[in-house]
Amino acid sequence: MRTPYEIAVRAEAELGEGPTWDAAAGRLLWIDILGSRLHSYDPATGHRTVRRTEQHIGAVKPRAGGGLVLNLRDGIGLLDPDDGFRWLHHEPVPGRRANDAAIAPDGALWAGTMRYDEAPGGGTLSRVTGEGTVDVVLDDVAVSNGTGWSPDGRLLYYIDSPTRRVDVFDHADGLISGRRTLAVIEEGAGFPDGLTVDAEGCVWVALWQGSAVRRYTPGGELDRVIELPVPLVTACAFGGPDLTDLYITTARTGLTEPPALAGSLFVVPGAGKGLAQPAFTG
Repeated sequence: MRTPYEIAVRAEAELGEGPTWDAAAGRLLWIDILGSRLHSYDPATGHRTVRRTEQHIGAVKPRAGGGLVLNLRDGIGLLDPDDGFRWLHHEPVPGRRANDAAIAPDGALWAGTMRYDEAPGGGTLSRVTGEGTVDVVLDDVAVSNGTGWSPDGRLLYYIDSPTRRVDVFDHADGLISGRRTLAVIEEGAGFPDGLTVDAEGCVWVALWQGSAVRRYTPGGELDRVIELPVPLVTACAFGGPDLTDLYITTARTGLTEPPALAGSLFVVPGAGKGLAQPAFTG
């Protein structure tokens, strides 16, 4: 039987993360956090680019007016269409770095942070507007990771990895409430990392140390597992012109004998149907 995944980009990313479909450019953006690299991949042509960043990068997302917004170690940066860089919000905190981020239905960036030592309470989840206003939404986080919204925008799904939970909040007007658990990743199955939500409202969760991506229904039932040949599966997102291909990032950091494909970008063609993602309003 043919394996469901394909290798989109064979790479050795130290900590591959944050796949994001850039619909305007027809490309898949992803990053290597600890390698300080921003990758792009055009599946139609196979064209790839790699850009080095000046510091560790946690996430990259397209901007509505062109260019990119970057969740960087020391704050939120803007990359203009002409490649010029400027800070939107600069807030260096010793021992802390950026991690996963997502764009809300209203175009705001929800950006996560964490301490390098992963100390409990050392990270945050903040809402950043295009004007640079920053509101801390959660301030007692260890490893801020997957963030995504239901198709109607009324639910926010969120992962703080050490909890082993996928949590869900009610969401309205940039505010969240009513935190509860959607799913718990059992011992031995890895830790939940990045997530994406599909058009049916199901939540796809990458499993760090779990060699897999799982799909949970809106009711929290596990209904699909995609197994991968590498242990450190970090994040997933739908891409391609019809948003039917699931792209999956992986890592090799800390592995004494990493498998040959660790750190590569995988794709599962026709895995489902994703949601069109808004661009950052800044």
